[in-house]
Amino acid sequence: MKTGIVIKAYSGFYYVKDDEQGGIYECRLRGRFKKKKKRAIPGDRVGFQDLGSGLGVIEEIFERKTLLTRPTVANVEQVIITFAAKDPDLHYKLLDQFLIMAEAAKLQIVICLNKIDLVDEEVARKMLKLYEEIGYKTLYCSAKTKVGIEDLRETLKDKISVFAGASGVGKSALLNAVQPGLKLATGEISEKIRRGTHTTRHVELLQLKDGGMVADTPGFSFFDLEFLSSEELPYLFPEMVDYIGQCRFQDCIHDHEPGCVIKEMVENGKIAKSRYENYVTFLHEIQEKEKQERGY
Repeated sequence: MKTGIVIKAYSGFYYVKDDEQGGIYECRLRGRFKKKKKRAIPGDRVGFQDLGSGLGVIEEIFERKTLLTRPTVANVEQVIITFAAKDPDLHYKLLDQFLIMAEAAKLQIVICLNKIDLVDEEVARKMLKLYEEIGYKTLYCSAKTKVGIEDLRETLKDKISVFAGASGVGKSALLNAVQPGLKLATGEISEKIRRGTHTTRHVELLQLKDGGMVADTPGFSFFDLEFLSSEELPYLFPEMVDYIGQCRFQDCIHDHEPGCVIKEMVENGKIAKSRYENYVTFLHEIQEKEKQERGY
């Protein structure tokens, strides 16, 4: 039995890249998977039987390390959260929203600031200084001038990655700077395995020349808070984690309660006020959702 990774799936067909020789097999699932209503998705590690002529049948779907639903892709290791230094301006609330979603998914996180050629270097560095202090890895890039592209290429090496970020920040341009012609390669692969009339866009994992794979959904976003709980939210802010459990009340959610250590840390400048204010905004959104679920 061969092993490989599913790079694309649609209409009951699964395109598996063979681990040994890198060939792509068009596979079906064994009937037992259908009976269990189980399917493979891009990123899944699978075992498959080679039927010859580039065809195969998936015999086993190995355990997933991570699972994203927007887009649906398994075993992603890191997310490159991308914003622009200018055009459009950096939206910090949206950045924090992306960060808590990535934290919830337990992904390695990289914040990439693109279009730094549009501002002074010192200005660009100040934009993400807070996040560097929190401990997030940051990259400063320009798809236009190629500044920082080598750092981004190295960051993507040997990992399965997805890009996330606001519209217009240059995610596709960054990918094409990392690997010129990647967009063309996407089209070529899609034509090869689309088999005629299939035109719906699906998630596909693209191989990078220097190692690693990237999902071809650079416009993907995942900022729906509905699956988070108010109890879980503080743990998704790394700078708050060490203070959880030190408040006067054990069930403190760090909003209006007296004796809240996290609020004290905000007042003392140990936790950024902007981050805390966004935390409270997200908390209230989640609490409203929880009230609706309880029926009051």
